[in-house]
Amino acid sequence: MLVAAAVCPCPPLLVPEVASGAAPELAAARDACADAVGVLAASRPDLLVVVGSAEQDGAATYPRGARGSFEGFGVDFATFLGTDPTPRPGVPGSAAERELPPSLAVGAWLLSRARWADARVEGLCVGEQLAGEQCAREGGKLAARAERVALLVLGDGSACRTLKAPGYLDERAEGFDAAAARALGAADTAALAALDGRLAYELKAAGRAPWQVLAGTAEGAGLGGRLLYEDAPYGVGYFVAVWS
Repeated sequence: MLVAAAVCPCPPLLVPEVASGAAPELAAARDACADAVGVLAASRPDLLVVVGSAEQDGAATYPRGARGSFEGFGVDFATFLGTDPTPRPGVPGSAAERELPPSLAVGAWLLSRARWADARVEGLCVGEQLAGEQCAREGGKLAARAERVALLVLGDGSACRTLKAPGYLDERAEGFDAAAARALGAADTAALAALDGRLAYELKAAGRAPWQVLAGTAEGAGLGGRLLYEDAPYGVGYFVAVWS
């Protein structure tokens, strides 16, 4: 059963080594993420699953120790899922045949920053266009994995909030993000499940699928929610929430 969840954004710029001189711009988001991971540790789970999305079909799992790299963002910097709490440049991964997608790499970095050592860790990546019903089924499987399950859910809102946003300005973006923020802050599984997958894809809201996995995992768990952070720097909706 799900006992706690943390929802965090996953821009690589969250990692100071990637952000470089722009690192202070996401300091508040970084601090909120640290608080959210602290809630996960306090829940004393038997299993922590880091959930993110990527441009792929279906779902893929990643083991503890899987390597995530930020080389694609111009930085020779690696992190590891649930182990090796000191990320190092130029170190090959020990466990993963497939490198972590960027969303899970950011999640692995958040755990390493918190020096996570509280429970076994695994990764789950779902396709950005995975149907809501399939996301819910993946979530239901996670809920049955252990007596006490926690999730670290990585995903951004729309990328169309301003003219300079990655997806340019779309008038629908603000309403979509507001609905997502309300659902995440209230631990409203029905509202998350009702998010429109096609609209989310058009708005480049990569968090939709992971959030709907969360909704499936939390079904019947009776958790309450709290929104710790909401903003749209760079024209992208970022949210931090905790469920417990």
